[in-house]
Amino acid sequence: MTRITGFETYDVRFPTSRTLAGSDAMNAAPDYSAAYVIIRTDAPDPALAGHGFAFTIGRGNDVQLAAIRLLEPFLSGRDLDEVLADLGGLGRRMVSDSPLHWLGPASGVMHMATGAVLNACWDLAARRAGRPLWLLLAEMSPEEICGLVDFRYLTDALTPDDALALLERGAAGRAERVETLRRDGYPAYSTGPGWLGYSDEQLARLCAEAMAEGFTQVKIKVGAVLADDIRRCGIAREVIGDEAGLAVDANQVWDVPTAIGWVRELRPFRLAWIEEPTAPFDVLGNAAIRRGVHPVPVASGEHVANPVMFKQLLQARGLDIMQIDACRVAGVNENVANLLLAAKFGVPVCPHAGGVGLCEIVQHLSMFDYAAVSGTADGRRIEWIDHLHEHFTAPAVTSQGRYRAPAAPGASTEIRPESLAEFSYPGGPAWRS
Repeated sequence: MTRITGFETYDVRFPTSRTLAGSDAMNAAPDYSAAYVIIRTDAPDPALAGHGFAFTIGRGNDVQLAAIRLLEPFLSGRDLDEVLADLGGLGRRMVSDSPLHWLGPASGVMHMATGAVLNACWDLAARRAGRPLWLLLAEMSPEEICGLVDFRYLTDALTPDDALALLERGAAGRAERVETLRRDGYPAYSTGPGWLGYSDEQLARLCAEAMAEGFTQVKIKVGAVLADDIRRCGIAREVIGDEAGLAVDANQVWDVPTAIGWVRELRPFRLAWIEEPTAPFDVLGNAAIRRGVHPVPVASGEHVANPVMFKQLLQARGLDIMQIDACRVAGVNENVANLLLAAKFGVPVCPHAGGVGLCEIVQHLSMFDYAAVSGTADGRRIEWIDHLHEHFTAPAVTSQGRYRAPAAPGASTEIRPESLAEFSYPGGPAWRS
């Protein structure tokens, strides 16, 4: 019998503020960071471990790591087979734990910590099965997938019968779609050119490079100064041409009237979408913006804390594009619920991946969605950022503007040991210097 022995945790921070990679209207100079957890077992093979993290932009690691450690008693000493046989039940117990739940019901630091631990469990499950996570999920039966979802608070929009019907429909042609993913990958778009702190020259050069690399859509950050946004959108549109997509991202910086007025000024650039125009928890505000900026689509979700918020945004018609985040909600389990909600409402999912490790893990969710839930990649793309992938043992890869399907077992979440040593905060060499 193999048992879980406990957690190892690491405060990993990458000094992206030095190059302004990741800069936007809300976050001027972030350091992309991971509150990183390894779930260890007593198996003879040390590789039988699970890797997960919560993404922050610096000091948030302090509180996230404390929260992750509070969850260790849920797993330490337990039989590995029993844990992995009921990850749906584990997720429900962790999210509903009374003392921790009181700190922020299904939201906030504890909820993200729960996501880090559950994602590490899924990484461990996929490693043990010898499958990449997307394929492990896609090969589950509709009944098994439904068993992952906590339907409390969702049944006015998505019942277990609804979910089962969607998954049974998605099972048709699943094997062919799996082979399509292995052969062709999954569509991507590039955020690399558009960080707000980049010069006009950098913006133009990186847009041109993105087009040369086969991307058919880029995204740039907006929201600080309208005149600058008009100029920068003009530069990007000129470089990428009339056929490529141009999305913009305000990172929640506007109130509702400002968002409507600002986006109307940018409409001549034929925007693919406006992302996070206001606070993500302002469901009615997002719906008002969507009506006010039509026909520009509204995309949101990277800061949506749980499936209930997504349910409300969908019910209120507050978004056109759902942007799940692999590390914001309580892990794979809640993102399965989010994908099912999107399928029920007929809304495309274009995940957020602007952060360290987010490209690596969220690609699995989109590929699972294509293979077993929505059955389509039409109108869907995964965000791509072009830095920090080298720190992972199984880095995400794009070619000709498409993610290549991961083949290595696991969730692609393992950070290389040498990177853990180099970028651990505050003692790693990257920070001592």
